[in-house]
Amino acid sequence: MIEIDLDGQKVSVTEGSMIMHAADKAGSYIPHFCYHKKLSIAANCRMCLVDVEKAPKPMPACATPVTNGMIVRTRSEKAIKAQQSVMEFLLINHPLDCPICDQGGECQLQDLAVGYGGSASRYEEEKRVVLHKDVGPLISMEEMSRCIHCTRCVRFGQEVAGVMELGMIHRGEHSEITTVLGDTVDSEVSGNMIDLCPVGALTSKPFRYSARPWELSRRKSVSPHDSTGANLIVQVKNNKVLRVLPLENDSVNECWLADRDRFSYEALNTNERLTAPMLKQGGEWKTVDWQTALEYVANGLKQVKDQHGARAIGALVSPHSTVEELFLAGQLVRGLGSQNIDYRLRHADFAAGEGVRWLGTSIASLSTLQRALVIGSNLRKDHPLFALRLRGAVRTGAQVSVIHDRDDDWAMALANKRVTPAGQWLQALADVATAIGDEKGAKAPLQGQASDGAKAFAKSLLAGERKAILLGNAAAHHPNASSLLALANWIAEQTGASVGYLTEAANTVGAQLVNALPGQGGLNAAQMLAGGLKAAILLNTEPEFDSAAGARAAAALGQADMVVTLSPFKANLEFSDVLLPIAPFTETPGTFVNAEGRVQGFHAVVKPLAETRPAWKVLRVLGNLLGLPGFEYESSQEVLVAARGAADANQDMVQGALLGNKTSAAAWIGDTSASPVTASIYQLDGIVRRAPSLQLTADARNASEVTA
Repeated sequence: MIEIDLDGQKVSVTEGSMIMHAADKAGSYIPHFCYHKKLSIAANCRMCLVDVEKAPKPMPACATPVTNGMIVRTRSEKAIKAQQSVMEFLLINHPLDCPICDQGGECQLQDLAVGYGGSASRYEEEKRVVLHKDVGPLISMEEMSRCIHCTRCVRFGQEVAGVMELGMIHRGEHSEITTVLGDTVDSEVSGNMIDLCPVGALTSKPFRYSARPWELSRRKSVSPHDSTGANLIVQVKNNKVLRVLPLENDSVNECWLADRDRFSYEALNTNERLTAPMLKQGGEWKTVDWQTALEYVANGLKQVKDQHGARAIGALVSPHSTVEELFLAGQLVRGLGSQNIDYRLRHADFAAGEGVRWLGTSIASLSTLQRALVIGSNLRKDHPLFALRLRGAVRTGAQVSVIHDRDDDWAMALANKRVTPAGQWLQALADVATAIGDEKGAKAPLQGQASDGAKAFAKSLLAGERKAILLGNAAAHHPNASSLLALANWIAEQTGASVGYLTEAANTVGAQLVNALPGQGGLNAAQMLAGGLKAAILLNTEPEFDSAAGARAAAALGQADMVVTLSPFKANLEFSDVLLPIAPFTETPGTFVNAEGRVQGFHAVVKPLAETRPAWKVLRVLGNLLGLPGFEYESSQEVLVAARGAADANQDMVQGALLGNKTSAAAWIGDTSASPVTASIYQLDGIVRRAPSLQLTADARNASEVTA
């Protein structure tokens, strides 16, 4: 450690740190624009000039290494005068259009200009003008004359997103940030550039001119999409969600958001929302009151039970639903005497697992891995924020190896890659296991061929200390999922790696915790979607898009006597008999459990729209109408206590004893023609599918072309 004197305060920092790091540690603010703790140091803006004793001129705090005994003054006359001079230069070409700038009120340049800018400008020449750029549906670059060339957006693309989509061309006053070739910005995490921009050059195109920052209420929430469980700040005006920003949490999403988390809120404000209960009568949909709709559902379920038995009733539930909703759906179905409930809509292997399947390690630890083997995932699109962490690990020397059926661009250097049809993944993994067995003097449970490629995989996994084998969405949905897991566990035992599932949805782990799975003799999702039900309850899901059955699901459900859809949207119109409007994540309290077993509760940030009601309340009342015991809950917290147990209800992490990625089922089938069903990045759930801006992105267009 090195000790320096910072404004009369002794500060100890590690050798190699910069003055800015020492100031951060001491809680002393130094004005800056280009410096960001998650990006490399560029020293472009010079706003952080400070007075270093014995230095001939002011030094940039972000790029000046500390030395033992260094004396730094950040508020001396010399430092302040240097910072004021830099501010004057920055404002020379700035358009000074704060009254109409969409960044006004949350602009770093505006804030610092108050403290370091002059009351008048000495510059009387014409200001430069930079033409706007159209870079896609998410980021607005309409006013690039405001850009101060901090290059945060450029460095984010290079270092964090892994794709350099923006860069600086020309020199001097002709410099400008651009895509050079007029391309669009297509990264799945591009929205973070908006947050990083310290001026109004890059702004959110969907939010643009919707509201001023001081008009917005800020409320905490959790993303309902992938299994990261990204922490959100949801900004609200007049009971309407207008913007979503990241809430910094280094253990989960750091200070980043995937575009899916940031822009999906648009779907909540579209005319696709279901605003009142509806019944289908004579082939036409009619709006009814809640009492009528719920009594119709209760009577219909009783009738089906009387005529066909409880086994004819089942629930297909989404792993994007909350713990409370999934628990009550299970209570409802089991209270009727049925064991037919399942969240595994896209799965092909329904073997019972031993414990709750999860990531196998902490999310934060992905950043420090030295070796990783990913099977059956396009990590960059399936789990964008996990990909950021692995990409950062690769930049510090980690090796990532991949077995997949598509040669995707991971935007990071891969040590080994085997692109092979999904039916051959088990054999590919067996080849790696055999090569590892040869090195360790052990016999793999499934013998393969120790080819040169397999030996390269083995060599990578046998080296290093911190290692993980990660099974992606496609591996979880694979017909041989149990065998892949069993073989992954054997490899992990030989190499000292952890084994885990990336897990598909916001609450995949939570769905397992509350046992949203078929009980003894119950039908699994595939059996229910093959026509095994006479009465189906669909919670927050559209089987045509969310299940492996696809279009076949609609035909099968169309044969049922009654289909009840609980959804925030007008969904499943073709085969449903009842539509019940339930609240999306912004309009209900609830709990999600992310991939690492982190339990994250959240509150409603706006009132439910029109006649919309939280799903837990709808299920509770339905249980009351059916006369089922155990439906006397007064709050979602009471439901959570019942679901997790009083001792665990307020625990931040799931008990390790409940978690496990073991399986006793291993068919050892070397090949199968069936392919796993996975959702593309902007088709994962109903909210994302209905977000207009996300559906205009290159990823959405490419996915629709593949589907077509």
